[in-house]
Amino acid sequence: MASGLDGRGVIVTGAGSGIGRATALAFATEGARVLIADLNAESAGAVVKEIEAAGGTAVAVTGDLSEQSVVDQVVATAVERFGGVDVLVNNAGIMDRMSALGEVSDAEWERVIRVNLTAPFLLTRAVLPHMLAAGRGAIVNTASEAGLRGSAAGAAYTASKHGVVGLTKNLAVMYRDQGIRANAIAPGGTATGMIPDIDGDAHGPKALGPYFGNVGRVAQPEEQAAAILFLASDAAANINGAILPVDNGWAAV
Repeated sequence: MASGLDGRGVIVTGAGSGIGRATALAFATEGARVLIADLNAESAGAVVKEIEAAGGTAVAVTGDLSEQSVVDQVVATAVERFGGVDVLVNNAGIMDRMSALGEVSDAEWERVIRVNLTAPFLLTRAVLPHMLAAGRGAIVNTASEAGLRGSAAGAAYTASKHGVVGLTKNLAVMYRDQGIRANAIAPGGTATGMIPDIDGDAHGPKALGPYFGNVGRVAQPEEQAAAILFLASDAAANINGAILPVDNGWAAV
């Protein structure tokens, strides 16, 4: 089955690097028009140039996606440039410090939850009216292995990604009769620039250390992007509410 993505308007967050960049390039290769949303203007602009050099269509919007004004700008730009939003990929995220709950500061908790969970909520809420008006839409969230288990990250990140899983499933139920699908990938270890600031003497990293022997092979960003592309495509037309581990079997251990 063809992807059905040619000419579609797609928003990819965190698209300046890592999984987001690979995802934006994959959609552009399928003929989609892609909005690159990222905090870093330089990296977002570089991805736009990369897509345009290959004959594709892309535009960048930069800013903190946990702020409503930035979310509004992202969606308004996509609607203006593409005529609507067919696909939303909530990929942007940050790591915590692998902190155990008793070590988590208010600042660490609030920032991780704001970026990893509140930002996808704000963006999804903003695109829903446009998808509902069109009678179709695909939302793909980047959850994590930490959204499936308690041994993959610290308390804040784990809670945020479990929240993404719940948000995805609730969306699927609420809007399945209105042409909107919501799914998520749960990446395992992936070669990106996301490196946690770990205090090696803290309880959290010490407690988690023994479990990381199950991670297995580290994936490339393009492998995660392929799964996102599939879930957004017509090939996945009857897949809704799924949380797809892309982790070389880590979730099965």
